[in-house]
Amino acid sequence: MDMKKKQRTLYVSDLDGTLLHSDEKISEYAARKLNELAQGGMLFSYATARSIYSAKKVTQGLNVSIPLILYNGVCIMDNRTRKLLTQCDFGADAPKILKKLLAADIYPIVYSFIEGRERFSYHTTLSNAAVMDFGASRTDERKRPVDSVEALGDGNIFYFTCIDRKEKLLPLYEYYKDTYSCYYSTDIYSGEQWLEIVPKAASKARAALQLKEMLGAGRLVVFGDHVNDIPLFSVADEAYAVGNAVPELKAIATGVIGTNDEDAVVNWLENEFFGRPQDSGGNAK
Repeated sequence: MDMKKKQRTLYVSDLDGTLLHSDEKISEYAARKLNELAQGGMLFSYATARSIYSAKKVTQGLNVSIPLILYNGVCIMDNRTRKLLTQCDFGADAPKILKKLLAADIYPIVYSFIEGRERFSYHTTLSNAAVMDFGASRTDERKRPVDSVEALGDGNIFYFTCIDRKEKLLPLYEYYKDTYSCYYSTDIYSGEQWLEIVPKAASKARAALQLKEMLGAGRLVVFGDHVNDIPLFSVADEAYAVGNAVPELKAIATGVIGTNDEDAVVNWLENEFFGRPQDSGGNAK
């Protein structure tokens, strides 16, 4: 494959469980190799449910200048200036969603833009232990503990994260899944059950196609590990599941490569970029 053809392909990887190791960090090796590939002309980005703050923390050493897909596609952000290139929110639907969650005795983590600042709010006394642990683990400027239910609804809301028991979250997932983009999954680190609700217009798949158009790329190749990557796989020209991926994703993948802890994505990209023949697992022959 010649250099020009490589530069017309956009490569997008999920982070957690895919590019990151099981210790929730990118390896020094992977960061170094991706920097080298980007400097050589590869168009590489990642798509994650994380914010820029959390993503930067776990990808230390990775310095690609390409825009990033954040909050499961709610926005695309310039990696250098942190300028929002695209964004969406719930608008007038936000208070209705919040009211229904509260009626189900669920106190969510609410992400919003308040006075031009990106914030996440959670109730300091009514939230459950899992939500409080989440809040305690974050120390960046977005953090906004509140002591009133009304304050949870402040600003332009663009994301709800609910962490609770399956029997409480599943009915809400079933209720909202056709109206909004919803992600019902078990957190790979804590084992807690999560329900994330984002605007219908927001998805990794839609954002990846937008980024592909922004960059003038002709092809899209993606990598993932979980069911929330299925829509992304469905819009890609090629889609590769890591070895630790769920069976549902492996079933629709172009191929299955090594695991996240083996830096399989980076090894695949390096072999691809230098034109090395690969076997079905993404290993150079």
